[in-house]
Amino acid sequence: MGPVVIVGSGLAGITLLREFRKLDKSTPVKVVSADDGGFYAKPNLSNALALKREVAQLVQASAPRLAEQLDAEFLTHTQVHAVHPEHHVLHSSAGELAYEKLVLAIGAKPICLNIQGDAPAAVLSVNSLTDYVRFRDRLVGKRRVAILGAGLIGCEFANDLSGAGYQVEVFDPSTHPLGRLLPTQAGSFLRDRLGHIGIRFHFGRTIAQINAEGAGYSLIDDQGTTHHADLVLSAVGLRASTELASAAGLKTGRGIVADQYLQTSIDGVYALGDCAEIHGQLLPFVLPIMHGARALAKTLSGEMTALSYPVMPVVVKIPACPTVISPPAPGVSGTWQESETADGWQALFRDAAGRLHGFALVGAEAVKAKTSLVEQIVGGAEAT
Repeated sequence: MGPVVIVGSGLAGITLLREFRKLDKSTPVKVVSADDGGFYAKPNLSNALALKREVAQLVQASAPRLAEQLDAEFLTHTQVHAVHPEHHVLHSSAGELAYEKLVLAIGAKPICLNIQGDAPAAVLSVNSLTDYVRFRDRLVGKRRVAILGAGLIGCEFANDLSGAGYQVEVFDPSTHPLGRLLPTQAGSFLRDRLGHIGIRFHFGRTIAQINAEGAGYSLIDDQGTTHHADLVLSAVGLRASTELASAAGLKTGRGIVADQYLQTSIDGVYALGDCAEIHGQLLPFVLPIMHGARALAKTLSGEMTALSYPVMPVVVKIPACPTVISPPAPGVSGTWQESETADGWQALFRDAAGRLHGFALVGAEAVKAKTSLVEQIVGGAEAT
């Protein structure tokens, strides 16, 4: 078998390499990385302050170590300029690379906001270790941090920063934290719990302008109110990286369109991780990536294996208010049924026949019901 080339050295790419090597010890594998290829878990970036982890401690393995352990060639600091599926080659800053199977594990990019003023370029986002190094460097000597977005990553960073002693203000157009995942009462409870540790929320508002103000910034929201911060972090979400695939003639939508085998519209080219759109869904979470990597490793090794997801609850890293969410599948009709627990809220998403399709648990005691609820979800079993 000719070489397998994996573009991307994040969780998706490295997990695939590890799973593939369990099944195939001899096929040549090349990993193309835009950075130094060091492996780290991106989800750990949003709680590193609370765990008192320095940047160097976040890297779990260097590229040379991975190359030796997994018998693979790493091309670091290498940019892929174009893919030519008809010739089974890609062009990169390291030259032309031939492949028999190509895996695009190229992730997603932060959504860019349309913000006016003289300092919109000051807005930071954290989507890589390099971004996080810049963020930590800019935090030195600062006290007030504004976060744009109260979704999963925004709430995790807000909790982490507040716990480290920073004054945190969060802006979001929704009515409560995790607005796309939590129903109203559970979301309101999370808002109050995070408010108790000093996080100040501004819901129903977005930032329209950012201007330099001394060593910090003035932020003007869409209602004309001015706020002040020393640092601004955007956590409004990610957009799948599709440009390379689209230019190569692969079908793209919100992501790189792939089937149940993670095969793209062109034979021999696969998509995995945050960039992949499978059955119309983008699932930028750890468990879907792990399951995808295991299935694709089998397929690449000669055992065609369709990807099948179990129930995959999302554990939100908010120590101030433990939260677990298992969203209902897109298109499932039903309603949220919310009830108060001893220390939080339980929300169950049921269809008209009363069958459970999803849940949200907010509070330290409430989250203990996760396992029993997973077993009740229609067609589900908990991921391992």
